Amino acid sequence: MKTILVAGTYDTKDDELGYLAGVIRAQGGGVLSMDVSVLGDPSQPTDVSKHEVAEAGGSSIRAAIDSGDENHAMQIMAAGAAAKALELYRAGRIDGVIVLGGTMGTDLALDLCAALPVGVPKYVVSTVAFSPLLPPERLAADIQMILWAGGLYGLNSVCKASLSQAAGAVLGAAKAVEPPKRDRPLIGMTSFGKTVLRYMVSLKPALEARGYEVAVFHATGMGGRAFESLAAEGAFAAVMDFAPQEVTNHLFDGLSAGADRMTNAGRSGTPQIVAPGCYDLVDFIGWKPAPARLAERPTHAHNRLLTSAVLEAEERREVARAICGKLALATAPAALVLPEGGCNEWDRPGADLHDAEGLAAFCAEIGEGCPDNVDLHRLAAHINDPAFSEKVLEVFDGWVAAGIVPPGRPG
Repeated sequence: MKTILVAGTYDTKDDELGYLAGVIRAQGGGVLSMDVSVLGDPSQPTDVSKHEVAEAGGSSIRAAIDSGDENHAMQIMAAGAAAKALELYRAGRIDGVIVLGGTMGTDLALDLCAALPVGVPKYVVSTVAFSPLLPPERLAADIQMILWAGGLYGLNSVCKASLSQAAGAVLGAAKAVEPPKRDRPLIGMTSFGKTVLRYMVSLKPALEARGYEVAVFHATGMGGRAFESLAAEGAFAAVMDFAPQEVTNHLFDGLSAGADRMTNAGRSGTPQIVAPGCYDLVDFIGWKPAPARLAERPTHAHNRLLTSAVLEAEERREVARAICGKLALATAPAALVLPEGGCNEWDRPGADLHDAEGLAAFCAEIGEGCPDNVDLHRLAAHINDPAFSEKVLEVFDGWVAAGIVPPGRPG
């Protein structure tokens, strides 16, 4: 039997949460209930009480009430719910989680889900699902959401359709999920699609032949969140972060992956090889006007969803400084491979987005600002040339030989 944590404010949404639990049990699952309310009490005791949740958040229900601030009170409960959920998962007591809420409950749900590792089924039934209220950096990498349609107050046939789908989905996911095996050392790599960045086509099979598993993350916001989440856990034997344009996006109001992008590998002591693929591009929503500061720039429309604008020389220097600043925080070996012939397919000489002056400015700033803890490898080649992948493998193989990266396990 798979057990699902059913969390919510049982003082105001007892019927809805009970309905979720009933559907899960009817489908052969187990339920562990968690109350995150503050003022009222559930009709029946829950498996994890609101008092336990508040204590796990380093406070108490009385302190939450006495604060007189509902936002402060729910932040206490959010911290406690996240801590308890992780504790329950590590103890083997839950296999997935479903959280129900309006804006208050959803705010808490985002913290709870973010606390659980990638691969643990996480479902949120929310009145603000898919809303612009939810910033990408707060979304767990594999979170699932469904709109709680017509369910703000009380049960009805409309909201039951959403609740029953979510209950079935989380239980089905818990039954079907194949957790990461970790039977081979895992390499985390970032990219931006095979058209603009091609190194993964040669690097992935070369690393697999050496006995490593390779996960390639699409660096368009949520992909970077997933990458950083795993890096923070120390899940990678090494990272090859070759598409850090999410750092650029964060600086210039594009599709950010959060302020911590390009920092978690270094903080967790994971060796990292870095390259500035697509550093010169700011990604924004293609069906909206370009941000004001990027108006009149050359752009490339990938599709109707995503467009990229090109940075000018001084802005590229700012990106270089940001990258160097993040790498300076690394607590494990770090290498920066700098392809001085260009960093994406569209900036080759003669291509639509080529800017020789801007590229030269970026490379110069990297050369001046590269921190002492980072090995800089200047390369007279383009990032999509074979020479780039060869240099990466040379650095990587040297680290394996030196014991910095664990040896692979050929299958």
